[in-house]
Amino acid sequence: MDFNDSPDEAAYRKQVQDWLATNAPKAQAGGDPEGGDSLGASKAWQAKKAAAGYACITWPKEWGGQGGTPIQTVIFGAEEAKHPIPPNPFQIGLGMCVPTVMTFADDETKKRFVGPALRGEEIWCQLFSEPSGGSDVAGSRTKAERAPDGSGDWIINGQKVWTTGAQFSDFGIVICRTNPDVPKHKGLTMFWIDMHDPGVEVKPIHQMSGGSGFNEVFFTDLRVKDSQRLGAEGDGWKVSLVTLMNERLAVGGATGAGWAQFMEIARKTPGLDGGSALKDGALREKLADWYVQAEGLKHTRNRTMTALSRGQTPGPESSIGKIISAVQMQELGNAAIEMLDQYGIINDPELAPLHAGFQGSVMFAPGLRIAGGTDEILRNIIAERVLGLPGDIRVDKDIPFKDMPTGR
Repeated sequence: MDFNDSPDEAAYRKQVQDWLATNAPKAQAGGDPEGGDSLGASKAWQAKKAAAGYACITWPKEWGGQGGTPIQTVIFGAEEAKHPIPPNPFQIGLGMCVPTVMTFADDETKKRFVGPALRGEEIWCQLFSEPSGGSDVAGSRTKAERAPDGSGDWIINGQKVWTTGAQFSDFGIVICRTNPDVPKHKGLTMFWIDMHDPGVEVKPIHQMSGGSGFNEVFFTDLRVKDSQRLGAEGDGWKVSLVTLMNERLAVGGATGAGWAQFMEIARKTPGLDGGSALKDGALREKLADWYVQAEGLKHTRNRTMTALSRGQTPGPESSIGKIISAVQMQELGNAAIEMLDQYGIINDPELAPLHAGFQGSVMFAPGLRIAGGTDEILRNIIAERVLGLPGDIRVDKDIPFKDMPTGR
């Protein structure tokens, strides 16, 4: 691994640093992307990046990018993170939805949507998960049927759940069941939809953290044109794989209070013997494990960055990041709250250590272990596609979807 910038990368980093020094916000906007002030600040910052070509660096110039390299995106992200930038409600749209539109939509649709999304004028969401499907995207029961009037339009009815940002999104991509007479992977079709249509109802889910980032979305006789179809009828699974591949990259690893912050808090927290909690042998063993995991993840990311820097495609090792970091995030939060004893229940950022960072980790990590593929799904992918182990037994693989048990 090479930890240093190449001459070209160093020059690009300096260019980015100079631009950010002049253009980046000087103060952090509110942290809630649902808030009007925060959303406005996010859109303004996105528009400024887009005008300079920094919004989607690897996209072709004709679509508003720089035609740049993945390592340039990494460099910009690292430098941008040093500034008090507003929340990013565009990550799902630009990282997952719009690339799918760019791959499968016609030229007219791409011209309509790519520019406004890049500039932050419109926000997209991804409508895949369902109450009865879990992580089985192919188990979708939301139906899309041809309109009976012979117009060629589609009528969508059903429900999606855990849709991030649906409450402030303008458009979305949705996977629907269009043919129940074939196995589940073969009867799906994807569409883009207008989230402001009267046939779409969004109900935010109140989370234990106090936020409402996730939503239930209901479709009642939602009418869409056949021109809103992404890919061929029945090819929805193939289209979904493109979206999911981008999702794994966009979700990435967990962030939050880490082992170093935990150690600092432990040093200041009384232990059972009256001394520092850091003297507890069991706690020190946990810290050692977390340190080793964090170093392993850091060097795995360095390996990925080295591959990007050399113009290579990163290997499958990048798939392990979310599994390790999300679990560690949850373990660290739980251990910190337990160590703080009765004070661990205090969730007030003005009173709790690290502005209640560990409490936030405990409440956010379970969702992160589901987003972008559950731990179990990602372990299956690593086992089957990286290690070459036998695949799971799938008894429903060749059964027509209409003949599958509903579980009710």
